[in-house]
Amino acid sequence: MKIFRHLFRFYINSSIHVGLSCLALFCITQQQLFFSLPFSLALFVFLGTVFAYNFVKYESLIRRRKNAIRKELKAIAVFSGLVFLGLLYYCFQLRFQTQLGVFFIVILTLLYALPFFPNRSNARNWKGIKIYIVSLCWALTTVFLPALEGNFSLDVMVFVYGLQRFFLVFVLILIFEIVDLKNDDPLLQTVPQQIGVERTKNLGFGLLVLFLALDFLNRNFNLLSLFFILVTAFFLAFANEKRSHYYTLFWVEAIPIVWWIFWILYK
Repeated sequence: MKIFRHLFRFYINSSIHVGLSCLALFCITQQQLFFSLPFSLALFVFLGTVFAYNFVKYESLIRRRKNAIRKELKAIAVFSGLVFLGLLYYCFQLRFQTQLGVFFIVILTLLYALPFFPNRSNARNWKGIKIYIVSLCWALTTVFLPALEGNFSLDVMVFVYGLQRFFLVFVLILIFEIVDLKNDDPLLQTVPQQIGVERTKNLGFGLLVLFLALDFLNRNFNLLSLFFILVTAFFLAFANEKRSHYYTLFWVEAIPIVWWIFWILYK
């Protein structure tokens, strides 16, 4: 059992789970917009998400504590290095316009992780901005990159779909912020810190309703999407500061993965 616990911890802490979650949303986009894409882009999205999250979480820790790095962190660093090599390889398989989109996402990620301006922290620690940058990166990665690679017209439908994805990821992050409320630095000014837990939940429910309204507008409404929006609302309703971190790190991040599996089985 001990080895399974270590493997599970590595699976979560090395961002493989969140990488699969992002890949699931990417695949749902491909299937809902009815276009085929090369496998290289799917691998790029998965590897890019894993590397980006590991970079954001561990870059400063490794840089500042070079002589006191735990074995698990060393393993994650080696794993991330291998992921980066694969990421570079698949990046060069993409169309030029997709690479331009990737470049913009990379800039946002670096701005989020690194302090570019003198006497300023990174964007991750700017008051209230974190949730918007992460939601935007996910929307760009899982909607606009596949549209660019598939040479799909960036029409109103794609932008509405991107807005839906922004709303969905925003709500998922709200659940994280509620669960992490007691541990987050008050200077971060997360949404629950600014407006309280109940108003945060109401905001999330409102965004989920907007998601469904846009589904009708895009003529893309289906019972499977409705079911998983209700599942997301369930996790939001029962989110609180006493929940285990695995409530978000595993279960909430598993929502897109399970959604994708159901989509494959029932479509």
